[in-house]
Amino acid sequence: MSEEKRWDFSLVLTLLPALLFISFLFIYPFLYGLFLSFTNADGNFTLANYARFFTDNWEFRTIGVTLGLALPATLINVLLAIPFAYYMRHGMKGEKLITFFLIVPITLGTVLVAEGMLTFMGPHGWLNQFLMASRIIDKPFRFTHNYLGVMISLVLQGFPFAFLMLLGYVSGINPDLEKAAQMLGASKAETFWKILFPLMVPGIAIAFCLNFVMAFSVYPSAVLLGQPSGPTRVISISAYQWAFEKFDFNMGSTVSMIMAAIELVVIILVFVWRQRIYKGASIVGKG
Repeated sequence: MSEEKRWDFSLVLTLLPALLFISFLFIYPFLYGLFLSFTNADGNFTLANYARFFTDNWEFRTIGVTLGLALPATLINVLLAIPFAYYMRHGMKGEKLITFFLIVPITLGTVLVAEGMLTFMGPHGWLNQFLMASRIIDKPFRFTHNYLGVMISLVLQGFPFAFLMLLGYVSGINPDLEKAAQMLGASKAETFWKILFPLMVPGIAIAFCLNFVMAFSVYPSAVLLGQPSGPTRVISISAYQWAFEKFDFNMGSTVSMIMAAIELVVIILVFVWRQRIYKGASIVGKG
């Protein structure tokens, strides 16, 4: 056996566990769910499941509700992460302590964060008690069991991921590029928008996409901190109810496929934006 064929065989063996893992836990479930979404309980092909979802206002509105939570939360997380990553890219005093407090929500988990918010931001929580004691408000403000509660939870959970991803990406940008721009007379603002920002765009796009997928598939926060039977009935709750309350796995799979399709559309739009920014940056560079 030649050296090249032996190397190819060893590469296949090395990748085999990962391929099996992806196949059994991602590819097969997706294909099976796709199959269920286009069939009825008898296994016959049908488009009735999709027609049922899009013609039912109660189900169809979950798309708008979920986008109304996921998009603003993702934008807030990414926009907040950019300045933090920018100022901490070369290190700063107290960086480890700041990073520790920023990533604490990741270690706590979604459910624990939601329970903490219910305790501390509830009508009798310390936050409302402090605001009333300071005479900022006269009666408890409703932070939970509404849109605001779910939004706060998504920001608390999503920001650390966006920050860490952008910090790792921007830290890899050569600092000599900034020095060269400043030596040529560029201000800090010009250096950021014309040099750093275009180079950060790929990292921003990836952080946005991953954050959006996390936010769009929100479930625990919408149940514990929102109103799952009303204003915050997101599309993941719809999929759960069809599959595990009504035991209609075909319809539950249909809702899941619609979720995946919407996420894919948003990701494509983000990558189109990234490509346009890169083209604009290359044109400026040539000019």
